[in-house]
Amino acid sequence: MTERYVEREYRRRFRGDRWVHFTVKCRETDLCIGIDRASWREEMAVWAGRFVEELRAEMDAWIAGHPEYAGALLPQEATEDAPEIFHEMAAAARRSGIGPMSAVAGTVARRTGEALKECFGVREVMVENGGDIYADLQEDADIAVFAGASPLSERVGLRIRAEESPVGICTSSGTVGPSLSFGKADAVMVVCRDAALADTYATAFANEIQSADDIPACLERMKQKEDILAAIAIKEDKIGISGIFELILFEKA
Repeated sequence: MTERYVEREYRRRFRGDRWVHFTVKCRETDLCIGIDRASWREEMAVWAGRFVEELRAEMDAWIAGHPEYAGALLPQEATEDAPEIFHEMAAAARRSGIGPMSAVAGTVARRTGEALKECFGVREVMVENGGDIYADLQEDADIAVFAGASPLSERVGLRIRAEESPVGICTSSGTVGPSLSFGKADAVMVVCRDAALADTYATAFANEIQSADDIPACLERMKQKEDILAAIAIKEDKIGISGIFELILFEKA
C-alpha cells in the first residue's frame, strides 16, 4: 500500500520572499498556487477557486457518463462532444501509451496557471497539484523531488531555467500517494513543455521501475523521447538523471 502524505509537507519550500501562495481545494483537486509578489492581488484566490470549481463540474459531469475513459489503462479517445480538456489528455496519453487519466493532474495545473496569467497578467505563476507542477517563470527556480522514504527525498532536484518555461514538472511514485502505479519507484520526475505530457510520461516510466537496477534502462528510454527535457528517477538510495537542467542538492528542511 502506498503512503498518502496528506499534509503535503513539501509545499513549505515555496519561498515567501518571491511568492504569495494559496491553496484551492475542490473534491480530489488540491492545488497550491504561487504568484510573484509584484503581481499578487487578493481577488486571485477567490477567482482561482471559482475557476477550478467550474472546471471540475464540467469534467465530473462528462466523466460520469463515460466510465470507460476514466478507467482506461491504455490510450482512449474522448467522444466528440467531450470538454476540450479530455481531448488534451487523450492526445498526451497517445504519446506515453497509457490511459488518459494519467495526465489529469498536470492538465488541471496547466489550465489553472494559464487562466490566471490570461486574466490577471501575472509575471510568474506556479501551480502544484499533488506533486505535479505547471511553472511559468521569469527567474530560475529550484524544484526538489519528493520521494517518500528514500534518503534522497527533497535532497535532490532540478534548476528550471526561466528561459525554458512555461514547463510541466511532474512526479509519479509507486511508494507515495494514492495514484495508481504498477511500479515501485520512489519517484520519477519528468519535465516537458506541456504539463499533460510530463504527467503521463512520469506515470508511464514510473511503471517500469521495480528495483534500482531498472533505472539505467528506464532513463535510456526517456532520452529517446524528444518531448522530455529532463528526468530524474529515484529508487531507495539510487538515482539516475538526464536532460538539459542542472542537478541541484538541497539541505534537508
